[in-house]
Amino acid sequence: MGRGDKRTKKGKISAGSFGKLRPAKVRKNTKPVAVTAQAS
Repeated sequence: MGRGDKRTKKGKISAGSFGKLRPAKVRKNTKPVAVTAQAS
């Protein structure tokens, strides 16, 4: 259970892979600014 284990977050960092434990990019729910300006 360390750097050699691909199933852990530390192992994924050392292996350079992404998955459920280490998502590639955390996306937040943000609306584009242009859509809100269109409402007027």
